[in-house]
Parts: sequence; C-alpha cells; structure tokens
Amino acid sequence: MHKGRVEAFSDGVIAIILTIMVLELRAPEGAGWLNEGEVRKLLGYVLSFIFIGIYWTNHHHMLAVVKHVNGAVLWANLHLLFWLSLVPFVTEWMGGKDAGWQATMSYAIVLLCSGIGYTILQACLLRIEGPQSQLARAVGRDRKGLLSLALYTLAIVAAPFEPLVAQAIFVTVALIWIVPDRRIERHVAHSSHEE
Repeated sequence: MHKGRVEAFSDGVIAIILTIMVLELRAPEGAGWLNEGEVRKLLGYVLSFIFIGIYWTNHHHMLAVVKHVNGAVLWANLHLLFWLSLVPFVTEWMGGKDAGWQATMSYAIVLLCSGIGYTILQACLLRIEGPQSQLARAVGRDRKGLLSLALYTLAIVAAPFEPLVAQAIFVTVALIWIVPDRRIERHVAHSSHEE
C-alpha cells in the first residue's frame, strides 16, 4: 500500500487535535493579566502543543524514509493517533482549577501510551523495511525513545506523591525532544551523498 494516505490522514487528525486544544483556551476576564488558573492552562497548552509537535515531526521523518505500509502499520498508526487524541482532554483536566494528582497521572498515562504507540508503529515499519533499511540504520537502538518511556513511567509513579515532580518530568522529556530527531535526516543526507 502507498504511504500517502497514512501521512495525509495523520496530518489531518493532528491538525484537529491542535485545533481542539486552542479552542479550549479562553481570554482573561477584564483588562487584567492572566490569573493563576489561566496561566496553568496556558502552560499546559504550550507543553501539550510541544508534545504533539514532537510526534508530528518525528512521524513525518519516519514516514519520509519508508516505501510502503501494510494493514499492521495502518492499525498501529490509528493506535498512536487514538492516544494523541486524548491529549486535549488530559491537558484541560490538568489545567483545571481543582485538578488533583489524578489529572497529572492521567496526563502521564496518555503520554506513556502515546510513546508506546509510536514505538509500535516504528516496529511495524521496521518489520516491513527490514534491518538494512534507511529507517533501521537511522533509528538504531532508539535510546531516546526508550528513555522517554522510562521517564513517563516514573512520572506515573511520582504523580500521587509529588505532582510537580511528575510535571517537571514532562518538561524534561519535552526538552529532550524539542529539537526534532535529526537521525533520519542525517542518514538520508549521508545516503544521498554516497549515491
């Protein structure tokens, strides 16, 4: 199967996710600055926007080097998009006025499941492309991805005791990935120069 439909569908779903998140933001009442609750919502939006952006850029890079997709890839992609579609919900919950540790833990669970979804999608694509493919050579052992999954798990454990520690872990993972993963770009550029 051709990969174009997977890319187009994923781009559309991600655009809708971002639109839903921004529509949840409200302008402050009156002429004053943002109050504490509004600041919390805005920071949650920024963090979630960054996470969605990270997934979008890495998804784009990964699909750029594959030639074909199959049914397993389609379902793995839907699995990833399902978890990403929950990001607006947990973002709104975590930024709520009376949000407790459950909201932070739920945010961590959605991020962990999104990371697992991405890892499954990557594994399905690697199975099609093979161990000598551009994707396999670019991804390597995927230490960054595994570290992210471990940190999300740590955030889940920390959330009931120290929600701020869990939230700091979210920021740490975002900082690890804020610069798009250039492994695939470097590998493709290197392969182009050899040809």
